[in-house]
Amino acid sequence: MGRGLRQSALIWSTLGSVGFLLLPWYALADGFLGAGWPAGMLANRDLAPAVLQAARFERPWLVLPGVVLLAALAVVVLAPRAFGRPVLILGAAGLLSTLLQGFAIGLSQPGMGAGALVVLAAFLFLCSTGLADRGFFRGDAFVAGAVVSIAVLVGLFTFYPLARILMNAAHADGGALSAQAFLERLGTAKIWRLACLAGGGQCGVAWNTLLLALLTATATTALGLAFALVATRTGFKAKRVLRVLTVLPIITPPFVIGLAFILIFGRSGFLNQFMEWAFAVPPSRWIYGLPGVWLAQTFAFTPVAFLVLIGVVEGVSPSLEEASQTLHAGRWQTFTRVSLPLMLPGLANAFLIGFIESIADFGNPIVLGGGFGVLSTEIFFSIVGAQLDQGRAATLALILLVFALGAFLLQRRIVGRRSYTSMTGKGDAGRAAPLPALARRMAFAVALPWALFTLLIYALVLAGGFVETWGRDYTVTLRHYAKAFSVERGATGLIWSGAAWNSFWTTLELASIAAPLTAGIGLLTAWLLVRQRFAGRTAFEFATMLSFAIPGTVIGVGYILAFNVPPIELTGTGVILVVCFVFRNMPVGVRAGMAAMSQIDPSLDEASRTLGGGSFATLRRVILPLLRPAIVAALVYSFVRAMTTVSAVVFLVTAEYDMATTYIINRVINGDYGVAIAYCSVLIVLMLAAIGIIQLLVGARHIGRRTMAPAAPVPVGRAA
Repeated sequence: MGRGLRQSALIWSTLGSVGFLLLPWYALADGFLGAGWPAGMLANRDLAPAVLQAARFERPWLVLPGVVLLAALAVVVLAPRAFGRPVLILGAAGLLSTLLQGFAIGLSQPGMGAGALVVLAAFLFLCSTGLADRGFFRGDAFVAGAVVSIAVLVGLFTFYPLARILMNAAHADGGALSAQAFLERLGTAKIWRLACLAGGGQCGVAWNTLLLALLTATATTALGLAFALVATRTGFKAKRVLRVLTVLPIITPPFVIGLAFILIFGRSGFLNQFMEWAFAVPPSRWIYGLPGVWLAQTFAFTPVAFLVLIGVVEGVSPSLEEASQTLHAGRWQTFTRVSLPLMLPGLANAFLIGFIESIADFGNPIVLGGGFGVLSTEIFFSIVGAQLDQGRAATLALILLVFALGAFLLQRRIVGRRSYTSMTGKGDAGRAAPLPALARRMAFAVALPWALFTLLIYALVLAGGFVETWGRDYTVTLRHYAKAFSVERGATGLIWSGAAWNSFWTTLELASIAAPLTAGIGLLTAWLLVRQRFAGRTAFEFATMLSFAIPGTVIGVGYILAFNVPPIELTGTGVILVVCFVFRNMPVGVRAGMAAMSQIDPSLDEASRTLGGGSFATLRRVILPLLRPAIVAALVYSFVRAMTTVSAVVFLVTAEYDMATTYIINRVINGDYGVAIAYCSVLIVLMLAAIGIIQLLVGARHIGRRTMAPAAPVPVGRAA
């Protein structure tokens, strides 16, 4: 192991030296892959590596990273048996000094480029290698590097932007720190009032947010479990159709669901018009407020719960259920005392995700909220409205963090430290037991009407792309599709002349880059949390969930404040959008991976290590093949969220990097609903195809079980 750690330190010291000596230290205007920078780096200070910046272009402070790298390389070569502590100290010193000098000099230099990033990565992994050599992380260089790198990335792209905003929470109007200003913002009646309990008006936005989140999390978890049970534990013939219907809401831009409900349930909507025509029932506005937002959020977030729970339900060991029935337990008793308790980690994770999705949701409350205010919309109006009060927005974001932390701690308390293992290294060719009659009826009673409701919603809404004007002129037309996606043949070939093509290709490219990165980092984080024990693991877990609890508007503004100026200058590039997608959507991969891994017996890891497999080989060859449902969930969710996210990117898009959702929003603002719905239709078809491709590429998990037994009559005396 010591030899492997020394090789790791030698490799990273060498790579860091290459970045210091050969790669441009500062960001290039044409990008690193642009042609011409190697030829001009000797004469142009903007293209030069750090060594030339210090020697020829009067930037002597850049000598320090090279000195630290040279010292680290010398220690590794000359002291192979005692390099751990010196390498740890040198790596930490190089990392901190390089970052500090970048932030201290700030605007007087360009943003960091390829050379600086390689050097910083070298310092980071030298630190992790030194920690492993000192006995941390059981001396495993891969685990140490993964924990340290993910912690730094989460700190940089989650905590740092958030800190830039939250610093304003305690700033008075003049800019000075003031505890009184913070307490005044925190204690306003609009946040905490309870007038609704006395029948005297609306409750505060904090109580509204909490109530809505609890209702949404409960409903989405119950619906997700019902769909997962129908899809995996019944003989339902149309399971493929059911799966497609369950994921339709997740592949739809969030504001489209709100608009769909208005078109159907609003005062001039289809349902109200029919009720008034058929039964003389006057139109109502019930859809605006808590009922409408709750219905829309439940509709939008149930697919997330389904994606988390389906792998958990599939992972319950049939042999345990067979053992229960062998001991004369009925089907209902087996389901409630064996199967459901083994699903508890998945249920708790689904509830947590539903809760956090609800408090962070912006699209549905802004469209359907009416007089029912929540924290996310209040934050939006504080930042972009007439108030322009970043301090108030920061205070409201802090309340959201407290709610998220409370839900996180409650979830951990419910799940506890009990074992939920149901997949071991032993053969398990058991047959999944059919659901008891009552559970089967309940699952069908919940899932099938909801699936039909989903089908009705999409049938009516998608029809809007083929009519002239929804609600007034129902003449069939293809004009909206032609306006957005027309293609012409020119002298040089095809011309993508439609107005939506630029945003379409940009969104597809960035989502395709972000999805595997999101899934990979999320599942690696889940493996570290479930399979490794290290100091600060609880804080590490909460940090990975933090970005999920912050409204996208806050994330977008934080990124603008944090990455608009050197040393880390990303605004106006596609990189900032990819980074935003990755760290905004990573928590779903983390929770799905944790729920699935809690069912895999740790003895499989131990057997791999006994046979000489390292941690990376064990993860790749043993764990990942058993995580295919979680991989699919993470890839699907990250891809479709990157395609459909709104609030997190509305401040980050540019003319060059326009996104599909911002294009659709602009069409809605301009009243061009036909083009907006047509674009949404194209996105839905595209993402359904992408889901099928992801499922095909990843494949199914094979755990050696027989198909589910058909339901048979229960003998007298063993009734459910």
